[in-house]
Amino acid sequence: MSASGLDARVTGQLRYAVDAERPGMLHAAFVRSPHAHARVVSIDATAVGADCVALTGEDVADLRRYGCQVRDEHVLAAVARHVGDVVAAVAAPTPRAAREAADRVEVRYEELPAVYDPVEAVEPGAPLLHPDGAHSAGEAVSIGVRPLAGTNACHRFRLVHGDVAAGFGDAEVVVQRAYRTPSAAHAPMEPHAAVAEWEDERLTIWTGTQTPFNLRADLAVAFGLDEERIRIVGGTMGGSFGAKTFVRQEAVLAALARKAGRPVKVVLDRAEEFVTLNRHPSVIRVRLGARRDGSLVAKELDCWVDTGAYADCGPGVATKLGYAGVGPYRIPHVRVDALAIYTNLPPNGAYRGYGAMQSIWASERTMDVLAAEVDLSPLELRRRNLLRDGDRFATGEVMHDVQFERCLQAAADAVDYERDPRGKGLCVLLKGMQTPSRAAISVQRAPVGYVIHTAATEMGQGMRRSLQLLGAELLGCEPGQIEIAAPDTDTSPYDTRTTSSRTTHMMGRALEEAVRDLRTNSNERGYGEIRNEGGLDPDSGQGIASTHWHQGAAAARVTVDEETGKLTVDHLHGVAYAGRIVNPEGAALQNEGALLMGLGTTLFEAIEFADGQVANANLSDYNLPATGDLPTRFTHEIIEREGADVHGLGETVLPPVPAAIGNALFSLGLDVAELPISAERVLAAVDARRERS
Repeated sequence: MSASGLDARVTGQLRYAVDAERPGMLHAAFVRSPHAHARVVSIDATAVGADCVALTGEDVADLRRYGCQVRDEHVLAAVARHVGDVVAAVAAPTPRAAREAADRVEVRYEELPAVYDPVEAVEPGAPLLHPDGAHSAGEAVSIGVRPLAGTNACHRFRLVHGDVAAGFGDAEVVVQRAYRTPSAAHAPMEPHAAVAEWEDERLTIWTGTQTPFNLRADLAVAFGLDEERIRIVGGTMGGSFGAKTFVRQEAVLAALARKAGRPVKVVLDRAEEFVTLNRHPSVIRVRLGARRDGSLVAKELDCWVDTGAYADCGPGVATKLGYAGVGPYRIPHVRVDALAIYTNLPPNGAYRGYGAMQSIWASERTMDVLAAEVDLSPLELRRRNLLRDGDRFATGEVMHDVQFERCLQAAADAVDYERDPRGKGLCVLLKGMQTPSRAAISVQRAPVGYVIHTAATEMGQGMRRSLQLLGAELLGCEPGQIEIAAPDTDTSPYDTRTTSSRTTHMMGRALEEAVRDLRTNSNERGYGEIRNEGGLDPDSGQGIASTHWHQGAAAARVTVDEETGKLTVDHLHGVAYAGRIVNPEGAALQNEGALLMGLGTTLFEAIEFADGQVANANLSDYNLPATGDLPTRFTHEIIEREGADVHGLGETVLPPVPAAIGNALFSLGLDVAELPISAERVLAAVDARRERS
């Protein structure tokens, strides 16, 4: 709060990453490839002007490839692998001068064959984006990637539980369906922005990032520096939703600042956002077997996950997408095969829900198809198979604090599902938290109150407020007496990253340790650290997928105009299990935001491509839900349990929304298998129903 008592966001006093400035700084503009796949033959930057600095391939010849999972990214691309790949950069005194200078850089290309569909990209003879193959980056956040040699698959995750062939042999009913989800934009209000500066051969970057220590590690690899010679100062972000993870504009900016000998700032424009990072498109095939009484006996998922031109965190997304698609069910025989696949589209990475939406859409839609085949209510089919305390999930881990049935029943009750299920749909989900995971925090005494140092980042989710409330409870003071210092890799203890709805759960436990240390040792500063061990074998899917499960459900009631295909969501209800709520207002806002993003995913959002070019790279043509698109009833609830841990809930009610709405349509005989559910797809489903009749 400001001195006036008003929220700093309202008064304009809150400084965002886009507000960062340094004395004497220049402004950057990037030269981007117009081709989806092309070799850079030559670059002529002689026309940029004497007051400008141009960065070309020869300026970064000493720099190395980097990447959080696979080291396949270059500071500047000698081979452009997607439209928008950065091949050169310019710094100038003003943003306008930088853009004009970038337009004067002449680049000659040799075009190469391109592939845009993940299924086609793994077929024999498909053009290879990275002929040398993929190798694990071996960093703290890396998993052991399992590329398929000689293909565009940079990672293969497999989960094997029981004997799937025997399971399907025992099945009395088998259903199989395939589903698609498109790419989507994060569309935060604030675009990517950063400032880079070198001083005494030490690099400092002020940027909006969810991953300060991961960013530092990747830049250290790229520039061949010890990590301690790089400082990342994290600014408050005006939204992110996964877009501001790992290296984005920072590597090019740092190289440009190195050549210029001055600080350099960049703020991407909206069109650039669409070629910087998006959500993974997917193709998912589900095969589900059951007995006539509805008992699930076997399940297979084959997943093609489009990670775009570079791996980024695609191997991790394919892994989480794979096991989330199993669903919160007791199934004795399971096989999952999930591929993270290179294509000549812009990179795809972390997005709110982290792959869970894609596979939950496919899995939960198939549950309703099966319910129709065994003549059971979709609610009853789920009830009979849900995991409960003490059950083993397909990864082999024993489930605890299980609240799936409670969440599902609350969603069903909200729309009065059992009285009349027609026009209504349900979805229940299981989503993992990042595991293994590490979080550390420190508490320092101040003249009045305390200062908390943490690398957890604020992007509008209310992290600062939650830590103030937790701190006040533990320290016996008022929340206003606690200051949350800005994330800074020089002064903040290590945190894996602010993703996976893990901050309140992990940092809250670390804060308890820090306060205990402060009091026990009578120090001026207390330190606390929490580690969650685990992880999955990428070849078998066995191990610990999550030390802390996110659990939730959604329900929808819809009506359809079968003449126009217009789908109206009359009521949308989301349910999240929170364990124990720390910040009720913040928790409610997280639920509402996640539901709204789920609605956009279901009804509107898709990045459209034409030969690799983004065809709707603006907020006029890319459709986001607005106030007028909200359902007549837009409700949610948060479930607690006395004595429970604090659970994360920032993403929980986004993934079930598409399947809940899709299943509501299915209850009307309208079968849609591809998102978004446009009027054209509804009309096609109406025609298909007539043909079946």
